[in-house]
Amino acid sequence: MNRRGFLFTLLAAQAAWLLLGCHGSEQKPTPASGASGEPAQAGPVSLNGAGATFPYPLYSKWMAEYNRLHPDIMINYQSIGSGGGIRQIQARTVDFGASDAPMTPDEESKAPGKLVHIPTTLGAVVLAYSLGGVPELKLDPEAVAGIFLGSITKWNDPKIAASNAGVNLPNTPVVVAYRSDGSGTTAVFTDYLAKISPEWKDKVGVGKSVKWPIGIGAKGNEGVTGQIKTSPGSVGYVELAYAMQNSLPMAELKNAAGKYVKPDISAITAAAAGVDMPDTLHVSITNPAGETAYPISSFTYLLVYEDAADPVKGKVLADFLWWAVHDGQKLAEPLYYAPLPGPVVGKIEGRLKTLKAAGQVLLSKP
Repeated sequence: MNRRGFLFTLLAAQAAWLLLGCHGSEQKPTPASGASGEPAQAGPVSLNGAGATFPYPLYSKWMAEYNRLHPDIMINYQSIGSGGGIRQIQARTVDFGASDAPMTPDEESKAPGKLVHIPTTLGAVVLAYSLGGVPELKLDPEAVAGIFLGSITKWNDPKIAASNAGVNLPNTPVVVAYRSDGSGTTAVFTDYLAKISPEWKDKVGVGKSVKWPIGIGAKGNEGVTGQIKTSPGSVGYVELAYAMQNSLPMAELKNAAGKYVKPDISAITAAAAGVDMPDTLHVSITNPAGETAYPISSFTYLLVYEDAADPVKGKVLADFLWWAVHDGQKLAEPLYYAPLPGPVVGKIEGRLKTLKAAGQVLLSKP
């Protein structure tokens, strides 16, 4: 089965699991203690999470594989956008949240306990487009900013044509598609735009939700992908896996080193090369300096409470996270995500060892 077929099958299976999870979540296992004194799993356990659409294809694969390895553990994930994931983890209506954008200090202050960011993988935000007869397109920072600021309105604008010598660009309107929901993908893209365009930084700014100068809004990476597919002349920002899954052409972008780079695994990896991950475990890697780096690359994060309310669920979640940043990384590249750099994994290990419930550490790792 090819990657696209696999992704469609995976997403359908995950939808069915979400329905099953509604029943499984009603079970409340009784905490028990294992020989080591750590919380032990007592029968089937169901975890529920929600948030970013950016990593949804990979998270779905992880959760299916983890259930195969541990049949008594069901992990359900709702792809509702980073903003929704943050709100749900703040309210503790889910066991974990997910966001491509780190929580702000204000968002963290609204949670009833300390939340920690766990980087899980690296991905790319791509500019996918629908332009018949133009299978390849190059965009420099000025053109990208001009399109989303609304100052470039036709595809044959000189600022686009300058980077596409010999390409027959049509004299048709540019139709911009953007995320209408609170989105970490939006936060990553606007972070990039603010770095390359003082005008964007001054007029629009950075965030999970911004006031777009132009365009048509759609919900989720899925919605923007659908908008691009059905609107000739459109361009929008989506996560790489969604563009690949739907066979959408993607622009090559001129990076900070002046090189045009295609969005692929090696270019995403190059964007994180040498990254100095702070103790907060979140950092921006948009518009990096490397010659081979793709300029709109990003980490994505799971959000978990440092002190779990339920010792059994806390132990299961901690074990899953350890698996995800180790064995789970082997599943990233086939789904168009880049594995975490080794030094980052080392820092994550240290943070996971601090997770606890009722004052008791949940993991006993060397």
